[in-house]
Amino acid sequence: MIKMQQTMRWFGPNDNVSLLDIKQAGATGIVTALHQIPVGEIWTVDAIQERQEIIRKVGLEWTVVESLPVHEEIKRAAGNYLQYIENYKTSIKNLADCGLKIITYNFMPILDWVRTNHNYINEDGSKALLYNKDVFTYFDIFLLKRPTAENDYSQSDKDKATEFGNNLSEDEKALLFKNVLLGLPGSTINFTAEQILSLLGNYADIDNKKLRENLIYFLSEVAPVAEKYDVKLAIHPDDPPFSVLGLPRIVSTEEDLKAILNAVPLHANGLCYCTGSLGADPKNNLERIIDECGDRIHFLHLRNTFRESETIFRESEHLNGDTKMEKIVEKILLLMNSRKISLPMRPDHGFLHDVDKDKETYPGYSLTGRLKGLAELRGLEMGIAYKIGVSHD
Repeated sequence: MIKMQQTMRWFGPNDNVSLLDIKQAGATGIVTALHQIPVGEIWTVDAIQERQEIIRKVGLEWTVVESLPVHEEIKRAAGNYLQYIENYKTSIKNLADCGLKIITYNFMPILDWVRTNHNYINEDGSKALLYNKDVFTYFDIFLLKRPTAENDYSQSDKDKATEFGNNLSEDEKALLFKNVLLGLPGSTINFTAEQILSLLGNYADIDNKKLRENLIYFLSEVAPVAEKYDVKLAIHPDDPPFSVLGLPRIVSTEEDLKAILNAVPLHANGLCYCTGSLGADPKNNLERIIDECGDRIHFLHLRNTFRESETIFRESEHLNGDTKMEKIVEKILLLMNSRKISLPMRPDHGFLHDVDKDKETYPGYSLTGRLKGLAELRGLEMGIAYKIGVSHD
């Protein structure tokens, strides 16, 4: 029997979603990180084991690291980046020594992910995450006031943004600013305009080509270490899969993924297959990515999106969106049985339901919405396994 490992993300002891909540939702594995350790510092064996013990006390296992963050100086190949790479190698070894063998990371400059609305109201009253290009354009030019922002947009884009901004109250402007400059996962502290503008200045001379070179150098250093210790590195796609704030993007398309895998052809150098991030660009063929990159997929993020127009996409129900999840899950089952491996999966994001509306959680990570997604995906997997004749006892 080969089926997906059912996991959920937990942000550590300060998460208002408890480990017991996650266990009762039906997950068997935990996806987490040591958010308390500053980016770039070594994750020690003691710190890793302390977190493992907390998780094991409720009968669960820490299955996937998400994320072991990459320091900004590594992304820019500047400053103390060589030491940060050495620290990263040490953290990989320490995680391996503790039995953790899948490490997720991303190479998105500065911001982890971006939405303009964290509370889009669905027909049933639940709330979802949404990205609107016109709204983001307004934020970029008129709220953040990025010095070169106007050069990145057409006159039509700027006109639409101006029209949108004319109807905003001061409170709505403040909320938009907070939504876009959300802090990194696991953090409750938002970026400030001054911080972002300063960080953006560091990328003034870094384009897609240079950022890709920096990623490949990083992987050429750390992937052999991961291979040595039987660790799988899973790069998360850009979210959204296009440039924001004029920053380079190099993990957005099918071609990007193949270039990364081909540049460092070690099995340890692999992918976090995120149907939500990749699916936000209709040019990405999600089924073909499984066909062409399946042997290097190490972790699964299953969520869905719906494009209202060329400039607006929102997160949808896990089984109802632009991505045909039944086709994806069938391909994943066939892939796992071909590789004879069970891949960890988590139901990425979820709607905010009224039962959780008064609980402070990281946007997209309330309990009920993810529990609903997990239940739907488990049922879908079992039904497809029966249909195609794959054992699913």
